[in-house]
Amino acid sequence: MGERLAGLRPARVLTSPLRRAFDTCALAGFGAEAQVSELLLEMDYGAYEGLTTIEIRESRPGWDLFVDGCPSGETIEGVGDRADTLLDGLRSDATLAGADVLVFAHGHLLRVLAARWLRLPPAEARRFQLGSGASAVLAWEHEWTTVSSWNCS
Repeated sequence: MGERLAGLRPARVLTSPLRRAFDTCALAGFGAEAQVSELLLEMDYGAYEGLTTIEIRESRPGWDLFVDGCPSGETIEGVGDRADTLLDGLRSDATLAGADVLVFAHGHLLRVLAARWLRLPPAEARRFQLGSGASAVLAWEHEWTTVSSWNCS
């Protein structure tokens, strides 16, 4: 990750407060300038925290995170609301106009962030596969929000 991001001088670096995201940020060389944002926390899986899809489907056949959510957890729409709050704040900050912002966070949150960047419903995040330690670039082309690279390792 550090090699991929070498030479990048972002105007802002944001990280989830969870250690795995902050540690990745620091290992990539951006820990000293990182701002922690609660908006970047991973989805709250509630009663399903720590379980795999296969394990969940043993007791709930056909379960789909993007449709069914998690008992006592966060809905995909709730994650979308957090992504919108983050994006609205970044878009409204005049000091960031045309600047790079680097974000270190978690799989489902980042997938929803990409969907909301493209103004898709949060559940469309299901269409964005993102590997652990992978990177992506959300960009602009003229007045359109775009994904210029995705799932790069």
